[in-house]
This record gives sequence, structure tokens and C-alpha cells, in this order.
Amino acid sequence: MKLNGADIKRVYFIGIGGIGMSALARYFHEHGVKVSGYDRTPSALCRELEQEGISIHYDENLDAIDHQADMVVYTPAVPADHSELLYYRHQGYPLFKRSEVLGMICKSMNTIAVAGTHGKTTTTTLIAHILRHCGRTPYAFLGGISANYHTNYWRGIEPIVVAEADEYDRSFLQLQPYIAVVTATDADHLDIYGTVEAMQDAYLQFAQQLKPGGYLIYHKGIAREHEWRKIATWSYHLSDQKADFYAVDVRIHDGAYHFNVRACEILIEDLCLHTGGLYNVENAVAAIAVVRQLGIEAEQIREAIQLFKGVKRRFEYVLKREDIVFIDDYAHHPQELKALLTSARALYPGRPLHIAFQPHLYSRTRDLAQEFAASLDLADEVWLLPIYPARELPIAGVSSELIRDKMQKAKVSCVDKDALIVQIAEKKPSLFITAGAGDIDQLIPKIVHIYQSNTYAA
Repeated sequence: MKLNGADIKRVYFIGIGGIGMSALARYFHEHGVKVSGYDRTPSALCRELEQEGISIHYDENLDAIDHQADMVVYTPAVPADHSELLYYRHQGYPLFKRSEVLGMICKSMNTIAVAGTHGKTTTTTLIAHILRHCGRTPYAFLGGISANYHTNYWRGIEPIVVAEADEYDRSFLQLQPYIAVVTATDADHLDIYGTVEAMQDAYLQFAQQLKPGGYLIYHKGIAREHEWRKIATWSYHLSDQKADFYAVDVRIHDGAYHFNVRACEILIEDLCLHTGGLYNVENAVAAIAVVRQLGIEAEQIREAIQLFKGVKRRFEYVLKREDIVFIDDYAHHPQELKALLTSARALYPGRPLHIAFQPHLYSRTRDLAQEFAASLDLADEVWLLPIYPARELPIAGVSSELIRDKMQKAKVSCVDKDALIVQIAEKKPSLFITAGAGDIDQLIPKIVHIYQSNTYAA
């Protein structure tokens, strides 16, 4: 295949198991390119790629890499001293970041790009799902696994691509979207940006990279809104009637959200969303704002949202019974945790709320410890796992205890994974959440076994 003027027959990925990297790997594989790669962990996603015919190895091994690769793609999460990365760089192979390759792919298509410190994965998936349901099948590069289609990528039938626009490492600046959505610009990735203001500047730069005639849709109330109003086409919000798109008459029935959406000049009535979390109603409003620009009619939108099953690890019901509700979520930012816990309380009032949270990154924990503490204090009991380091080395004085020591309301303890399992087995909370962007989800089978064992008593 041709990409950016080059003939690409073989692509090698360093960090192929990442959610964004694996979507790119699937794109090349479906286009007949020989794909292989490295990852440090044989995750479920990596196993799926192997089953699809992609070769992966799990140790830094120069004998196992593709020495005939036409393109090498790496994620910024890979350490700079990674032996395979150093080899390809020193040998002069065409070496690209994941974001650069996504930008190349999207360049020739009308791109719908969703950016934001939270909400972007569900919003991206909703947009792609609505379009696919309505026969406008776009290419899709998602930041999570769609529960409807069990994948983070699918091939389109027309030159439209729906893509999650990642702010980490300024990746989203590689995109020139036809429609851009910005969901939030709360402080995050300050290890990259240095200051909140610099991060907000990058979002504004992204928004100004629209193709001529394109649309910018932003969350009303966003920081520095006076600057957004100068360049934006539309605004959206959960309930603010000054926005162009907003929800009205939101109510909960049988665990689902029923609502209407004011979409500029029309009212779209009788919408039903089965995905938990009030914030997902707002994500649906954002998705509706996008698909309306593409001519999707109200009845089609209503049908698609009714059938939307959500995204894996986004308010995902692992168990949902009368005696136990177990939810797993990717939440790794204080605002995400606040929204998660608030929504769980609203859906299940009166139940003691327990959460096991695994902080993600030393730098994020250091920069936002106070905010994490305030959000987690919305629970009744909190179990804090050790920080998941991802791409970082430890930072002196930064641990989960930093969050614990700032909490004032909830009962909180710092535990390792084994101790957490013991605690869950002893207490068997009736409303329990696991949250975090690390590997906490690997504990789910053990937790499910505890709840499904014969010793369980509500």
C-alpha cells in the first residue's frame, strides 16, 4: 500500500499492544501489509492480534525484529533507551511516532477528531457507532474496545475517519480535522506541558487546525471560553440551555437514561442510553452535535443510541445483580473519578460505595494528589493500590500514600493486590468499583470468582 508517498509492505511496531498502536496495526494488517511487533506484556489485546495473524514477541530481542521493515512505528511510552528502538534509529530505518502515522492516514480523508482530558473515548465510539448504524460506515480508530463491535478499529467504506485525538506528547497536533470536538481541558500531562496554560494553548492550536469549511464543537464552560467562542461553530453541554446542543428532561428508569436533546432548531425526543454514568448522556449530546452536521436524521440517531452498548472499561458492568453491582472503569483523572462516583451514587442510592483505585503515573499523582483525594472522598471506603508507573521511573516521595494522607471523609487504606483480594473476600461490598488505567483490570476474574462462589452472602 501507499502511505505518504512511500510503498509500504512491512511495518514493525514497538509497543504494539497499546490501544492506539493496536488499532494502527489492524489498519495495516487489513490492507495486506506484513505486520509484526514487540510488547512487554502478553495482554488480551496482544493475544487477539496474534490470533488475527500478527507476529508479536515479548522480550527486547534484535533477532526477533523485522529487519526488512519499510516503516517502524513506536509509542512515546517506550523508553528512549529501548534496544529495538535504538537499533532502528541508528540503522536509519523510517521511524515514526504513532501520532505521525495516524496523521498520515487521516490526511486524505475527512477526519472527525475528538480531543479532551476525559470523555473522548466514549464520544468517539458513539460517533463511529451512530454513523456505522446509519450506513455511513467510517474508518474508526478508537481509544477503547467498542462493546458493540468488540474492536478498537474498523475499516470504512467511504473516506471518513473517526479518531480519538490524544493530547499526550501533543499527538493531536498531527491531525487536521474536518470536524473537531473538544470535551475538556482539565489539567493533565503536566510532565509534558509544564503548565495548565501551555496545555490549554495546545488544545486551542488543535482547534485552529480545522480544514476549510470544517466545524469545531466544544464543551460549553470550558476554560478560557472567550477564546473558544471566537473559533467555534457549536457548543454543547449536559444541561446548560445557553449551549447549542443540550439534554433536557433526563431521568433514570430500569438502569437506563431517558432524555431529549435540544439540537439547535429541533428537539430530538425519547432517547434512551443504556450506558451508565450521567456524563455519558453529555457524551451522547456531543456525538449528536457531530452527526447532525453529517445529515443524520433524528430517528436514526434515536435507534443508534438505543443500541449503543458502551466501551469496555468505561462504566462497564462486570456484574449486575440485585445483590451486587460490580463496575470497572478506566478513570485515571480526578474529574473522571468524580463523575464515576457521582453517577454510581445516583444510580444506586443507599448502597455503601467501595472503590479500588490504582493511580496511573507518578507525575500525575504528584501534580493532582489533592484533586484525587477530594474525588475519592465521595466513596465510603477506598482501597489504594500502588502507583502504576507505565512509562515513568519512580519519583522520590511520590506514592499512593500521598493521596491517602490528603483524604478527609472516606475510610481509606493502601494495599497491594493480594491484600485487596483478601479485603474484597471479607467484605463483599454490594456496590464495588475498580478504577485506573494500569493493570487493575487483570484482577477482575479473581473478584468475579469471589462474588460467584458459593460462600457469597449478600
